[in-house]
Amino acid sequence: MNQYVKMAWRNVWRNWRRTLIATVAIVLGLILLIFMDAAIRGSDQAIYGNAVRLYGGNVQVHAPGFRDRSSRLPLLPLDNADIVIEKVLSKPNVVAVAKRINTGGMVSNREGAYPVSITAIQPESEVAVSLIAANIVAGRFLQGDDEDNILIGQEMATLLNVTVGDRVTLLGQRKDQSMRQRTMTIVGIYSLGLGDAEKGLVYINLPTAQRLYNLREQETEVTITLDAVGQENAFIASLSPELPNYEIDSFDTLRPEIRETLATKGAATAVIGFIVLLMASIGILNLMLMAAYERTREMGVLAALGMKGRQIMGLFLLEGMFIGVVGGILGCFLSWLLVVAMGQVGLDLSYAEGTGDITALIGNRLYPSIPLENIFFYGVAVVVIASLASLVPAWQASHNEPAEALHHI
Repeated sequence: MNQYVKMAWRNVWRNWRRTLIATVAIVLGLILLIFMDAAIRGSDQAIYGNAVRLYGGNVQVHAPGFRDRSSRLPLLPLDNADIVIEKVLSKPNVVAVAKRINTGGMVSNREGAYPVSITAIQPESEVAVSLIAANIVAGRFLQGDDEDNILIGQEMATLLNVTVGDRVTLLGQRKDQSMRQRTMTIVGIYSLGLGDAEKGLVYINLPTAQRLYNLREQETEVTITLDAVGQENAFIASLSPELPNYEIDSFDTLRPEIRETLATKGAATAVIGFIVLLMASIGILNLMLMAAYERTREMGVLAALGMKGRQIMGLFLLEGMFIGVVGGILGCFLSWLLVVAMGQVGLDLSYAEGTGDITALIGNRLYPSIPLENIFFYGVAVVVIASLASLVPAWQASHNEPAEALHHI
């Protein structure tokens, strides 16, 4: 066996130009595939991370019955939000926890009236993790002592033709489903590049909402921000037994549209990745076919000396595998260096600003990232593909008749 391995290794480097071309094709294909995967993973992390910061934490706790009517923002008060917070803070990986009230309503002035989702928050508990707080373009974020003050998006400010200090009328639904109207002063305007969010999300102080909507010292949800996206299911599994009379949902459950969008994007990426691997395998197949044609006389000599067809076939397969191993190792190493470097610096996406909600959630810089096990998987896949691509020329070489092969020119 060692003899065939040594022979295959020598054959790989006997025509080093051909081997170099195949290796470069594999390396470039791997770099493209791995970096593309890393960029997609980085964008997914950015989208989920910013969506969590925008819409209220990785995990949310509500009263029973909320999940089925979540799209209508029902005012279902929690029995004891303080107990919920106590249980949450005893768990690891918790960055922030806050009480909220969510209800539907309208914001209006002389320019018009527009439907909105009214979110009442504890500013001091959310300012460190809020995407809104990080993107104030005029005025300031809400404060704990604010009374009749409101924070609106840039799109809503444009529609109403208002700025900081102007007053608008806020109409919201109370606990008994009646409507309550209040004149509010704009203290801040945020801008995210998300037209729907800027137009549909307004924020007020929690005590103000409790008085307006007949929820004295009550809240409708507790939001939980974790230190990383992807921990939600494990966190819910550990928290649920301690809070059996509450509905605990992850961000994915309450906002499935973002997951669906990313799933579609992931499917498109998988197709592109398959095409890249297919191109690399076709290149290897072409090179190995050329090698088999050029070495027809050599194969005839080996067959005349007693080498069996399966041994000749194994020789070609080993050569293809060696080319895949060399290209895979180089490609994985260079791809890892590139991902690490770009993960520190980031890719500038400022040119894509304003092109859509997804790009707005990614932000101005994209930081690619990929687990080492995924890079290893791609390397192994390339070795397997290189070996499979050698099957056809290996089969052809093993079926040459020795007499005809010896007379081949």
